[in-house]
Amino acid sequence: MNFPVFIARRISGVRKNSFSGLIIKIATIAVALSLAVMLLSTAFVNGFKKEITKKVFGFNGHIKIHSYDSNKSMEDQIPISRTMDAYDSIKELEDVAHIQVFANKIGVIKKDEIIEGIVLRGIGSDFNWDEFSNFVIEGQPFIVNDTARSNDILLSSYTAKRLKVKVGDDLIAYFVENRIRYRKFTVVGLYKTGLEDFDERFALIDIAQIQKLNGWEKDDVGGLMVSLNDIGKLTETNEEIYYKHLEHDIRSSTVKETNPGIFDWLELQGTNESIIMILMVIVAIINMITALLILILERTNMIGILKALGASNRNIRGIFLYKAARIIGFGMLFGNIVGLGLSALQYYFHFIKLPEESYYMSYAPVEFNLGIILLINLGTFIIALSALLIPSYLVSWINPVKAIRFD
Repeated sequence: MNFPVFIARRISGVRKNSFSGLIIKIATIAVALSLAVMLLSTAFVNGFKKEITKKVFGFNGHIKIHSYDSNKSMEDQIPISRTMDAYDSIKELEDVAHIQVFANKIGVIKKDEIIEGIVLRGIGSDFNWDEFSNFVIEGQPFIVNDTARSNDILLSSYTAKRLKVKVGDDLIAYFVENRIRYRKFTVVGLYKTGLEDFDERFALIDIAQIQKLNGWEKDDVGGLMVSLNDIGKLTETNEEIYYKHLEHDIRSSTVKETNPGIFDWLELQGTNESIIMILMVIVAIINMITALLILILERTNMIGILKALGASNRNIRGIFLYKAARIIGFGMLFGNIVGLGLSALQYYFHFIKLPEESYYMSYAPVEFNLGIILLINLGTFIIALSALLIPSYLVSWINPVKAIRFD
């Protein structure tokens, strides 16, 4: 380090009560708040994506395989056989984690004088309760076996509240076709996903009940639900299944295709996150540029002396950029403490509540991703410091003679 730079490092401190000192404090706070907001927004958005997609996947799997007839609804199904060749070939795919059968049946549930429309989803012994059991809030899941039909039913808490039933109560489901038929079920549990499309429509029963009502064979099912090891390969795997393993009268569709509203909403949250990050970076940059310019103007006399002593413009710019880097560093330190601290409090105590009918969650979920946190910190530091390079060139325009006279 040459002598002029050494002297500058010793005299470039900012007086506590000076105007530039106030500006530096404001810039530090701006950087801290900007980083805290970015960390909070990415934690919340990633939390929403993880929790809501987990709910959707837990109910519908990642890929749904079913027979398709444009004249019939998804709830009025043409059966396919679980013994078809595609079942085994799909099950052996590297990216497939689990495959299970299902069937839907539209009906009406009656309890005393209260009537409620319902879609009964039949499940088999291969149903993945590990995923769905997280949504069971009262009672317990029911066991499905291949030897005897179960009369148990798992209702949503929404439907149970409307019917005024509780765990252990019996109710009657009616099916109106050529003639009215009915089945008696016992409520063994209540579930809640927070997703209106599911909670308001579906109840789970033994698939054998639907097979019996529809006059299907034992191996006939409404369709297959496929769960994947890597959600990133959803489209790729779906195309492979559809084009290489299924016959022409059977189709496959991803959960994003069957539930576009939910995933469009999540994509919108991702867009909002990007906008917030861009705005916060701009706020931090504007404040840092203002602070740097004021520092340079306040130290004009010092700059003139350093130039007279032989310091180069590059060395002097380095002094001010070093000071700016320290301001950014302190701001980022406080920003991490605030942002990660508030995220941790929300993660453990859920103090931010949300209307579930609008956000699919009763509280704001939080997801920590170390890689993203480090990327936000590194990106903020590099972008903010790089943006200060241009205003730092103001040093080059300062004339030593005029600067020494400057007061």
